[in-house]
Amino acid sequence: MTLLTSNDELAAACERLSRHPFVAVDTEFLRETTFWPKVCVIQLASPDEAFAIDALAEGLDLSPFFALMADASVVKVFHAARQDLEIIWRLAKLIPAPLFDTQVAAMVCGFGDQASYLELVRAIVKQSLDKSSRFTDWSRRPLSPAQIDYAIADVTHLRDIYAHLRARLESSNRLHWLADEMKTLTSPATYEQHPDNAWERLRHRARKPRDLAVLIELAAWRESEAQARDVPRNRVLKDDMLIEIALAAPRGHEALAGLRAFPRSLERSRSATDIVAAVERGLARDPDGLPRIARERRTNNSAIVELLKVLLRHVAEETGVAAKMIATVEDLEAIAASDDAKAPALAGWRRAIFGEQALELKRGKLALAVDNGKVVTLNWQETDEPPAG
Repeated sequence: MTLLTSNDELAAACERLSRHPFVAVDTEFLRETTFWPKVCVIQLASPDEAFAIDALAEGLDLSPFFALMADASVVKVFHAARQDLEIIWRLAKLIPAPLFDTQVAAMVCGFGDQASYLELVRAIVKQSLDKSSRFTDWSRRPLSPAQIDYAIADVTHLRDIYAHLRARLESSNRLHWLADEMKTLTSPATYEQHPDNAWERLRHRARKPRDLAVLIELAAWRESEAQARDVPRNRVLKDDMLIEIALAAPRGHEALAGLRAFPRSLERSRSATDIVAAVERGLARDPDGLPRIARERRTNNSAIVELLKVLLRHVAEETGVAAKMIATVEDLEAIAASDDAKAPALAGWRRAIFGEQALELKRGKLALAVDNGKVVTLNWQETDEPPAG
């Protein structure tokens, strides 16, 4: 097993990998004490070799790695790619493409929702992994042989998983089904951290326009502060405290300090002044210009949504595609409310395997029944007579 620490080694290795049709990629990183992930090790594998890059090696220039990630002739294979791609975007402002995420592919190939790498290794490669190094400190040097072996194993088996899943997708003519998911993963917007959007992580806690306005300003302040200090959001202000402040909307330091959960250590700090200012900005916002607050689910459509859920589970079992890959609860609610809903489940391959049936069910032209303990679908023309209306 090889650990690369010099620029010459890295450049030569990446040049060799660029000659292959695909390369398996993984990273080991830390972010427990930082806002931005700190990459420590990068693992790469081609059909011929596998190695790890010491991303913290003194003087190491990762440009050859980034050039490989940008090479359009080489497919980049990841498992659960999002955090790895966030790291690469943060470091080089590029998204590896073309991209193949084995976790997404596994959802289309009958391995259920979000199959782990360990599960795929067991199911496809028929091996088990030593996970004893999983929670080690990847920033400490020198790396142990066990750490290096563990890291490289994450890409050696990935090669076999990729070959297996790709072959299954091609034989079933489902490879193009991954396109929408890969489009999201390769969009820079997926990884851009805009403070003005930080409130969306907590949106379910806002019930009134005033609450939402203050929440938006507080969340934006915390996000900017966390990014600037490179610390986790909760190091600046915990979620529950942020929500309490948003709901109470204290006007002034004394009112802020009077909140039960507000940390005494922050009462006279610059953060307290910033929080009060954020509350005032929220209270000053025009309610008409606020994002729309999500309303409770429509009770008049709840029965239709429940029927659509049963149909979705049936289709997932029949096709071997994970239910969450086919449609979300939001999709089902949108379909229940309108036949012309702009929902992903009513477009492309999703419409072909589920969306059309969902509309037929809603229109009363498709029925759900139980046959020998299993849910089945029936067209009304298959029955003796149409339903009474």
